[in-house]
Amino acid sequence: MRMISAGVVIFLGCALLLAESPLNLKNMDLEAIDSSCKPCDDFYQFAMGKWFAAHPIPANQTRWGKRWAGADGNLDVLKSITEELAAGSFKPGTNERLVADLYASCTDTSTIDALGVKPIAPALKRVADITDRRGLQLEIVNLQRDSPSVSAGFRFTSRPDSDDPRQVIVQITPAPLGLPDRDYYLKDDAKSKATRERYRQHIETLLKLAGLSSNDAADRILAMETSFAREQLSRVERRDPYKTNTHLTSSTLEGLMPHFDWAHYYRTTGVKFEGSANVVDPKYIKELNRQLQETSLEDWRLLLSWNVIRASASDLSAPFRQEAYEFHDRFLGGQNEQAPRWKYCIERTDALLGEALGKVYVERVFPPAAKAKMQEMAKFIMAAMKDSILGLDWMSQETKQKALAKLATIDPKVGYPDKWRSYAGVGIARGDYFGSVRNAQRLNQDFELAQIGKPVDRTLWRMTTPTSNAYYNPLLNEIVFPAGILVPPMFSADAEDAVNYGAIGVVIGHEISHGFDDQGSQFDADGRLKSWWTPEDRKRFTARTDCVVDQFANYFIEPGVAHNGKLVLGESIGDLAGARIAYLAYMKSLEGKKRPPVIAGFTPEQRFFLSWGQARGDSIRLEQQRRMVITDPHPTAKFRVIGPLSNMPEFQKAFGCKAGDAMVRPAEKACRIW
Repeated sequence: MRMISAGVVIFLGCALLLAESPLNLKNMDLEAIDSSCKPCDDFYQFAMGKWFAAHPIPANQTRWGKRWAGADGNLDVLKSITEELAAGSFKPGTNERLVADLYASCTDTSTIDALGVKPIAPALKRVADITDRRGLQLEIVNLQRDSPSVSAGFRFTSRPDSDDPRQVIVQITPAPLGLPDRDYYLKDDAKSKATRERYRQHIETLLKLAGLSSNDAADRILAMETSFAREQLSRVERRDPYKTNTHLTSSTLEGLMPHFDWAHYYRTTGVKFEGSANVVDPKYIKELNRQLQETSLEDWRLLLSWNVIRASASDLSAPFRQEAYEFHDRFLGGQNEQAPRWKYCIERTDALLGEALGKVYVERVFPPAAKAKMQEMAKFIMAAMKDSILGLDWMSQETKQKALAKLATIDPKVGYPDKWRSYAGVGIARGDYFGSVRNAQRLNQDFELAQIGKPVDRTLWRMTTPTSNAYYNPLLNEIVFPAGILVPPMFSADAEDAVNYGAIGVVIGHEISHGFDDQGSQFDADGRLKSWWTPEDRKRFTARTDCVVDQFANYFIEPGVAHNGKLVLGESIGDLAGARIAYLAYMKSLEGKKRPPVIAGFTPEQRFFLSWGQARGDSIRLEQQRRMVITDPHPTAKFRVIGPLSNMPEFQKAFGCKAGDAMVRPAEKACRIW
């Protein structure tokens, strides 16, 4: 038996005795706690074990936890909003009418099903009519212009210039392949081979549904995609901002890809290309140029037809939707049941008309008091990060001053944009779902391309307001928290501070820390890709990040399948630093105040960590974990919970953990950066 903080928490073997309390722990679920497990043995199981047992992953989900249940609740709110709008009467062109008509047309599956393959028939015919290399280039341009979601060689977008982040330049990236990552094409293990065979069958099925089939079409498409995959940077390589930062003038770009009519592309898209473009993966562009000249037109017609079909499958009739689900959701993700159509339609409406929908959403769910509370927390967490930097014993004063300068310029954005986008002129019509989708895609593409050559508009957001997520943008040195994540269990304006700091507070610290992780730390206070470190400090920093790489490379989702420590490094630094900084900020917020009481047997420090375990912990289907290990820079949830906490003396002190416990990494292996 071990007693911690007399009269607070008593451990008897694996049994936890919870004192009665009249107070309500907003956002924290005492019934979720697995009292058969000690927190120092497996905090992930301790914090959420009973919840997992009582709430198995729903058949139409690949992962589930309180966080995902909260995000699912957002969809319910958005459904209520859109159905109310769809039933209303609004003037044509208003945001309310656009949202209502797009959602209504999406849920009108009888009309969609009656059309079959007709919505993509014109694009398929144009592709079939390609007879020469000139026609091939023209059709690639047509697809990029008229069907922005179709993979047609490359993606042409915009972004702030890493040399001068005040200006927007062109960015060119590889077009996405049919499988989630290049490694799916290149790995030789049995699972990868089986996945490629299932993908080949998927191609055959969709081609036949579209009325296009040949004995070897799927093999030829797979061969072309494999050739492209071989020439792409890996996900780990793409995490190095210098490897994805190649500035080329228009003439140099034409020299890199001479077998493409760039002048026609600029005329057709309306882009005025002056200055330079950032080519993320020049090796891929060289391979694309080679294939434009050397690969047979028949193979190109097959690939482009396939890309038209797969990009559109979820928006076509039931047989297409079913096959898209069978491969992507069931086979790759382990999902046992297709999600209700209305959920897809909500997500589609949000993706295409996000700020029109988001404006109404904010009015319903995010009051001014919530924004004020978040802004107050962000100030304390920024102050804690400052204290942490000043207290580092491995960083020189010279580098500390640069780090503090960068910290001081971080721009926190909370809830919703200061300026809402206009969707004026977009053609959305009930009864024409596919046409409405294409019109919205073109409008969004035009909006993106129109930024090129202009000063950066710092009011723009890269996530929609209802999104349950957050991000850090190194080029603008900003942290952004949409209203969609600011709901339980992550945040509630009337929850006690320990719980808020342990959940959304760690997320705030996480996003701040991205400015100082292995990627973000290479950008200066103005967002330029420029070193601000002394060489000695950079070496010491790298040695500390190597500790994190090693830790996560030894976390296995199944025998023989471990996380790629280099792939998850940035997010793991964010979790490690975010948890510590949020904890310090919470302690800082208590200065000069009466110590919070013990509630339900838990000290405020313990409630902080329990909040993190319950906000972040979720159960994930094995198939989805396998996909994450290859494609996702985030570790799976269990290791996001136990990984950072096992490095934190503050956690170990709160729960009385000792050397040798599973949640205590040996001193020589403990990781700490910020």
